Amino acid sequence: MSVTPTPAPLLIACALGIEHLALRAGERGGSGGPVTVLRTGMGPRAAERSVTRALADPALAGAAVLATGFCAGLAPGMHPGDLVVAEETRDPRGSVPCVGTELLVKELVRTLPGRTVHTGPVTGSDHVVRGHERSDLLATGAIAVDMESAATLLSAVHAGERPVAAVRVVVDAPEHELVRIGTVRGGISAFRVLRSVLPAFFEWHRSLLLPRR
Repeated sequence: MSVTPTPAPLLIACALGIEHLALRAGERGGSGGPVTVLRTGMGPRAAERSVTRALADPALAGAAVLATGFCAGLAPGMHPGDLVVAEETRDPRGSVPCVGTELLVKELVRTLPGRTVHTGPVTGSDHVVRGHERSDLLATGAIAVDMESAATLLSAVHAGERPVAAVRVVVDAPEHELVRIGTVRGGISAFRVLRSVLPAFFEWHRSLLLPRR
């Protein structure tokens, strides 16, 4: 008698309460396996601790990990509500290549028609980046910055071999710098986009479970 293997789980990690609220509001099921939406807390250290602890749970053995939430766009022409699919995440400890970026772009375009999707490296920071720091980071080749994606993915691969990815929603950009998330129209736009991304994440996860030819 054959035994059907248990589908691999999916861990979706975000930092802020407002990000967690957006993701839970959009959750409708449809992934290829069990899904956990984890709020890590803000900053790379909090992300590292929280993700490492979560992946130590046997229920999340071999889980695919996707980091998401808001980010700051670095490139001219970016707008609040744009999407960023990381080709890799970077921080001073190293870089982590992402898996299935082309599929994520395709599914995000299908799920959110009319939204611009950018691809490229996403860099990590331990503080909110403003002013000249944006142009300094852009000069490294990064297209966006946030405080948790790099730490999340690095912690995930340190805990064991697994597929990882990062998708972020631009909440501010060089021409649209915000003071507080959620207090202006850009923040509201980013919240609405984040609330709608889960179908693309679930399709990415399902694709990882298909047999390789």
